Amino acid sequence: MFACTRRLGFGGVGKSAIHVSSVGGIERGFSVRVCRACPDPPCIRLCPEDALVLRPGGGVILHKDRCTGCGSCLDGCIIGAISWDKEENHPVICIYCGYCANYCPYGVIELQEVNPDD
Repeated sequence: MFACTRRLGFGGVGKSAIHVSSVGGIERGFSVRVCRACPDPPCIRLCPEDALVLRPGGGVILHKDRCTGCGSCLDGCIIGAISWDKEENHPVICIYCGYCANYCPYGVIELQEVNPDD
């Protein structure tokens, strides 16, 4: 989470696009909430301004200049992977930079390109 936020030059985890939380302590493990690159993302369909577009290789790209801050994308994400930047009034969505995978001390996160024809 820290690596994700650092990629933009911020400290803390407030602008992180990946969220890791405990599901009951060390014995039960952790949950990772991040964009799973839906083949037909509902967040795109609900955006009235076409601010979200399909990313080649999976996922979405946010065009902040088109975003009006309506929050429809939050309602559209079926796994809750979109968070909100209250300062900028825009969604925070994974940009698939790979920082989280590079800095994960346990090696449980990886970035993969998806072939839409498979």
